[in-house]
Amino acid sequence: LMYIITILLGLTVGATTNADTLLSLQTLGIIAMGLAAFAIGTASGVIGGKIMCKLTGGKVNPMIGAAGVSAVPMASRVVQKVGQEENPSNFLLMHAMSPNVAGVIGSAVAAGILLKVFGA
Repeated sequence: LMYIITILLGLTVGATTNADTLLSLQTLGIIAMGLAAFAIGTASGVIGGKIMCKLTGGKVNPMIGAAGVSAVPMASRVVQKVGQEENPSNFLLMHAMSPNVAGVIGSAVAAGILLKVFGA
C-alpha cells in the first residue's frame, strides 16, 4: 500500500509541476544539498556507532548508526539486509528503527527551529 500511495503521490505532484519550475539550477542545488546532507548524516551515524561499539566493548553494532537518518523505513531495512549478509543470525531491524524514528523526530525539531528563526 505504501508503494502504491508513493507512486500516486509522485504522479499527481509531477503532473501539476511545470518543467520550467522543476528543471532549474535552484532545484538541482536543493537536490545536491539533500544528497550531501543524507551522506553526511549516514557517515556521522556510522562513526558514532563505531565510537559506541568501542565504548561498550562491542555490545553495540556500529551499523545501527547508519539508521539514524530520517529515511523511514528504508535506512533500517538497509541496515537489516547488510547485517544479515555478514551474519545470517543478525536481526537488527527493530534495533535500527529506534535511531531511525529518532532521526525523524530530530528532523522535525530542526525544521521547527528553522521555521521559527527564519519565519515562514
